[in-house]
Amino acid sequence: MYTPTSDEKTTPVMLYTQDTLVRGEVVTTKNVLRVNIWLRTDGAPKYLHVLKPQVLVFGGGPVKPLSYSEIYFPAAQLVGFHTLPPTDEALDYDTNEMNRMMQPVDVLVGTFVMKGKIRISTQTEVGASLEVARIAWMSLYDVEITNPYLPQMPALHVPMALVNPTHVAFAFS
Repeated sequence: MYTPTSDEKTTPVMLYTQDTLVRGEVVTTKNVLRVNIWLRTDGAPKYLHVLKPQVLVFGGGPVKPLSYSEIYFPAAQLVGFHTLPPTDEALDYDTNEMNRMMQPVDVLVGTFVMKGKIRISTQTEVGASLEVARIAWMSLYDVEITNPYLPQMPALHVPMALVNPTHVAFAFS
């Protein structure tokens, strides 16, 4: 198995695609201070190197669990990403920023439902905010993650997740 070098670190994460969930330890350089926003940066890789991955594949039949010592996962396939608690990484916004509000939302990420909040302008409605956003990754805050296909899986709570807004659906009650 791969051993991180002296200038690397590992961080527990979960990766989501339309049909796969990967839980493991992503390898980054130590100068990546905030893994929770890493995919948004110019330093984001084409492949995420994940150690000790536990993979769940969703298809036409029962969920298929797989385990490996490491996996190189294509970043282009990701629709969701977050670090695992406990995390002490700061969120990516200023709480004192004017004219912004938190909007409750359910985000459909593959077979998972992420209930959380998105931060939008107080001057526009949600649909318009989504339509004009030109970002590869959108932050979702105070997130509860469930999967209707895995009722035995307890809800996971994370302070922040990244979702690819062009590959997920946003639902409002």
